[in-house]
Amino acid sequence: MSADGPDIRFTSDQVEAWRRDGGVVIERFFTPAECAAVVADFETVFGRTEGAEAPKDFKKPGEIGRFNRHQADLNDTIPFDCSPALNLIAVHPALMALARALLGTEDVLLYQGEVWAKFTGDADYDQDFHCDYGNHTLTAPSEDSRFNSLTTLCYFTDVSEAHGPAHFVPRPATEAIASPEMSLNRAASAGLQQKLAAAARSSAAPAGSIFPYTIDVWHRGTNLTAPRGRRFAVMASYHRADVPSVNRYAWPYYGFRPWRMIFEHASVDQLAMFGVQRPGHPFWTAETLRRTEARYPGWDSSPWRDALVRPRRKSSAAA
Repeated sequence: MSADGPDIRFTSDQVEAWRRDGGVVIERFFTPAECAAVVADFETVFGRTEGAEAPKDFKKPGEIGRFNRHQADLNDTIPFDCSPALNLIAVHPALMALARALLGTEDVLLYQGEVWAKFTGDADYDQDFHCDYGNHTLTAPSEDSRFNSLTTLCYFTDVSEAHGPAHFVPRPATEAIASPEMSLNRAASAGLQQKLAAAARSSAAPAGSIFPYTIDVWHRGTNLTAPRGRRFAVMASYHRADVPSVNRYAWPYYGFRPWRMIFEHASVDQLAMFGVQRPGHPFWTAETLRRTEARYPGWDSSPWRDALVRPRRKSSAAA
């Protein structure tokens, strides 16, 4: 996955749709070969290829549309002991290009890289409509989407209505129904949920498709009902570097994970998405390079080493 050169897989109309509606489905964003490599890693990480013949009835009376605690049992964050395909898909050059276009800046950071495997019968994946800003920022969503974030739900298996697609309500349709702050009350009325459902769109799409959306968009997860169904997805979220109020993880918190899989295979541009300073930054000295090389022995640090700022020698006249 080289980040050299442009890799544009979206149109200006899709950018405009995202800014207007808060979400858009872009079909077949990833190639079949890229999907196959990521699916192979999902099967390695989770050790499964299919779900049950039919979903179970997990709901209790009055729980329709509520979160089931088991729906996130197979939700985890990168990196993993598998190939670079899954570990680097959240910083794929085409996704980075999309994030920069939608957020209106070249200086973008990845703040969430989650993988989510869902299987028919494992859990009730049905959710109520909600907005994500409650756990993506301590403040509130801006009316300018560039200052919020971009969450991209990436499908690597075919997702029909029976495979748990996300449903979302385009922003213009919610103006007369519910403002984002109403999602802070998770006990929203059944009447409100029905109104949102009537205006909702589905993100069902073929393998390789993506659903980028922002944190003020009402959306919900739906249940898997397909016999032996599975849904392999990655949640890749980005924010502008100058908007630190948006965040979800501190990557060093997961420092015990196999970060060598990232450092040994990522480009300079991809590592920068995780907050690693670019070559030439004052942070990099002979000593910081030596210490980082000791942590990641397989890392090719030559771009950073070549860019080390060396002190200028005094001229003989100055001496």
